[in-house]
Amino acid sequence: MLRLRTLVSACAGAALALAASACAPQPEAKPASAAAAPSGKAASACTPDSPHLYRRGRLTVATDSPAYAPWFQDNKPANGKGFESAVAYAVAGKLGFDRSRVTWVVEPFDNSYAPGAKNFDFDINQISVTPQRAKAVDFSTSYYTASQGVLVLDGSPYAKTASLAGLKGARIGVQVATTSYQAVLDRIRPSHRPSVFNTTNDEIRALQNGQIDAIVTDMPTVFYLAGAELEHGRILGQFGYSGGTPEEFGLLLKKGSGLTACVNRALADLKADGTLKRITDQWLSASADVPELKQ
Repeated sequence: MLRLRTLVSACAGAALALAASACAPQPEAKPASAAAAPSGKAASACTPDSPHLYRRGRLTVATDSPAYAPWFQDNKPANGKGFESAVAYAVAGKLGFDRSRVTWVVEPFDNSYAPGAKNFDFDINQISVTPQRAKAVDFSTSYYTASQGVLVLDGSPYAKTASLAGLKGARIGVQVATTSYQAVLDRIRPSHRPSVFNTTNDEIRALQNGQIDAIVTDMPTVFYLAGAELEHGRILGQFGYSGGTPEEFGLLLKKGSGLTACVNRALADLKADGTLKRITDQWLSASADVPELKQ
């Protein structure tokens, strides 16, 4: 979901925050393609001299453009600011790369999980792990678990709704290529089929023009929209979906990548030493203040 995949405006900053997701959304699942952490000779695959790198001696990291807050700052993934930029550099550090040896490239979100060769080592772009995608690419273990959020306007008939059942009659908008569509069908079960929009800007205009009553997307995007893009926006709450299985974001690598196990080990180290939590707290801490919408 989460996510402003095609947001036109470059994001100026993320004061608040906590992406998405196939055109035909699938149930979320734990990454199935991750290999065990390497040891012995295999550990050499996890160094800057690894033959598995796209460019030997450099780590090539992909994301979409524009790159927006809270995931990135100022549409500059290389500046180390924003949650995913910070995570990428932390993983790079665990793999032995300093910032001068990290190269960023642009990869459109919808192209990232398509089968075939890749011009990057891993892609970090709020990409939800799904069984369908895992048939074509590798995923790391999760670096972030996202809830879905509901955004309405102040003064909306749904502005004081406290449950998912209360949204059953709402006209709900979601963005194409996000898991939010399936989340709405599975958890809210609205009377009206969700409206699908090409961009988040289109969703905002539809909400402002009264074409829809609510936007459902991942919580970090909801925070950004409410804080920076939408006047009189109200965050109604958040919810999980798919039978309680959380939506998880993973680093995406080419299918059968020799770096998948290395990236998993790096993430495990970042979790164990508290680095990932510190990055999450710094950039995405606001989510804890949003109420959960029960059934």
